[in-house]
This record gives sequence, C-alpha cells and structure tokens, in this order.
Amino acid sequence: MTIARPPFPAAPNREGPRVNEEIRVPQVRVIDAAGEMVGIMSTREALSRAFSEGLDLLEISPTAEPPVAKILDYGKFKYEQQKKRNEARKKQKVIEIKEVKVRPGTGEHDFQTKAKAVRSFLEEGDKVKVSLRFKGREVAHQELGSKMMHRIRESVDDIAKAEQTPRLENRQMIMILAPSKQRDTK
Repeated sequence: MTIARPPFPAAPNREGPRVNEEIRVPQVRVIDAAGEMVGIMSTREALSRAFSEGLDLLEISPTAEPPVAKILDYGKFKYEQQKKRNEARKKQKVIEIKEVKVRPGTGEHDFQTKAKAVRSFLEEGDKVKVSLRFKGREVAHQELGSKMMHRIRESVDDIAKAEQTPRLENRQMIMILAPSKQRDTK
C-alpha cells in the first residue's frame, strides 16, 4: 500500500511577510532598494533582480492586485522591526495597583507615614487601593472609617482623584485613588 504525498512541501508556518521563494504569485509590483517604483514584473524576474543585487524580495502588501514586493536586505529589515518593538515596549508604562492598609484607630504619626506612601505611589503613576479593616465592634463605628478615608483623600487631593469612592465590603472599607490627568502631563 502506497501513501500519496503532496507534490510540493507545505509552506512553513511562520508569521510575517513572505520572502523570496515563499512568494507564490505569478506577478508582483516591484519597488527597488532605493524606494523607486520599478513596475509590474513576473515574480521570477523580480527574484533574479533582487538576487543580482545581493538582496531579498519581500512581499509588503499581499492583498494588493498584484501584490507589492520590495527589494531589500531581509536580515536588516527584521533587525529594524525588532528595534521598533523593543522601543515601543520601553515607552509603555504598566500601571500597578499598590495597596495601603489602615485602621480606624491609626495614630497620627502612622497616618502621616501611610499618606506619604500613598503620595509616592501616585507620583510614580501607580493606582493606590486604600483598605481599612474593621475588627470586632469597630464595624459599628463606620463613621470613623469614613473620616480616615476622607483624610487620606484630602492629603493627596492635589495629585490624585478618587477612582472609586470609599465603600464597605463586609468588614473592610475600600477606596481606589488614581493619579490625576493634569499630573500625567507634567
């Protein structure tokens, strides 16, 4: 029993544009290495022209009619693309949510320390989750928790806005602060 094999090897599964022999259309619109439009020619002719210059043929726009191909150094092209991706990754800022925990009876000095931590997180561009935990019978005095949250919000009012106002979840009051937009532009 013989197993039938396909006449051509399957095209490699890879991302990105097709290069050189991977371009399987009869005609392409060619742009030379200097960026000048050469015109429409057969793919074989374009490949031989690219190889004679010691370069590659890269399919830029496969959906065009006929597809657009450019003569260039493919290794250099890949290197430039990688550099652009790395540069974009460097510029993006991942916003983290930092958490600061307080209690309704937090002392003045501890409060100042916590407020300073909240301020530094916000200045770095991170969001801050302020959580206030009630223990035992403290839950009966939620107004103390509300006052504490209000004091924290007032201490950083110049650089932050409340993304989520204080709300009670079981025995915990939670507020989320985010850097204000005017701070981001400075």
